[in-house]
Amino acid sequence: MAHDRFLRALSREPVDATPVWLMRQAGRYLPEYRALREKAGSFLSLCQNPELACEVTLQPLRRFNLDAAILFSDILTIPEAMGLGLHFVAGEGPKFEHPVRTPEAIAKLAVPDIEDELGYVPAAIKLIRRELDGKTPLIGFAGSPWTLATYIVEGGPSKNYEHLKALMFNEPAAMHQLLDVLARSTAAYLNAQIAAGAQAVQIFDTWGGVLSPANYREFSLNYMQRIIADLKPGPDGHVPTIVFTKGGGAWLETIADAGPTAIGLDWTINIDEAVARVGDRVALQGNADPAILYAKPERIRTEVADILTRFGDTPGHIFNLGHGVTPQVPPEHVEALVEAVHEFSAR
Repeated sequence: MAHDRFLRALSREPVDATPVWLMRQAGRYLPEYRALREKAGSFLSLCQNPELACEVTLQPLRRFNLDAAILFSDILTIPEAMGLGLHFVAGEGPKFEHPVRTPEAIAKLAVPDIEDELGYVPAAIKLIRRELDGKTPLIGFAGSPWTLATYIVEGGPSKNYEHLKALMFNEPAAMHQLLDVLARSTAAYLNAQIAAGAQAVQIFDTWGGVLSPANYREFSLNYMQRIIADLKPGPDGHVPTIVFTKGGGAWLETIADAGPTAIGLDWTINIDEAVARVGDRVALQGNADPAILYAKPERIRTEVADILTRFGDTPGHIFNLGHGVTPQVPPEHVEALVEAVHEFSAR
């Protein structure tokens, strides 16, 4: 049935059509989002208001025949709850007033009280589940400890990660201490989302791809594996997990060993290669280049058909982009992609 395509595909069960959802499917490319964002006053105000977060989550589902909703929030809610002074600068992105760059600063960090500091997130999930009324499954999410650390240590986005990698190479014990407190925080945070009703969770390891293979295993995947092991069943039972490492195509077998239900792929690997390497062990999610949404609808349809053909007719595929929808994308191009996925994959 259409309402459970996504969850069935995660379990690698047969489906009537390939399910599709998109990273950043709610956001700045939608005029209704921009209007609500202006009304809210700030991005953080949107995230921290359960009613507004619920509304933003539902906006793309009203436009497109998507097979899953994803909670509207941000990966930096945990460090914000740690009191590190998160704010957003126009044209520059997230910034932290209090970057953490020394063993002494790391030693002061503690797991935030999820109910007191992050309770707005499970509150939003409960509202969203009520509004979805069983028609569409809901995905919760968090950033990976390594990805959170990139922002916490650098103080914002970075090209070279000089502070972070200096800490990793010069003070590995302190780096592990930082990643440990972030992993424990993330597990507690995701468990709160699951208890509130999230039916699947994704770990966004956006910057895992900046590491060497050995450092990826030690400083990123190791902590995601711990989080997966610490997750508890939700009200509906076992909750599937998706690990998305941008730039992680070289490490698919290693990621599969960490125990996720599915691996999210970026667009730098052909999906048929991924199927050949791990397709019988995990579901695969992906993996159109997000820039395809700048193309004409007929070209978008060609790309969708190619990815579906490459994956083949075995169960276990969730169609997605290889990263998020960008702000300049015309909404009608998203509609063309979603319709093409269902049309070409209908069984």
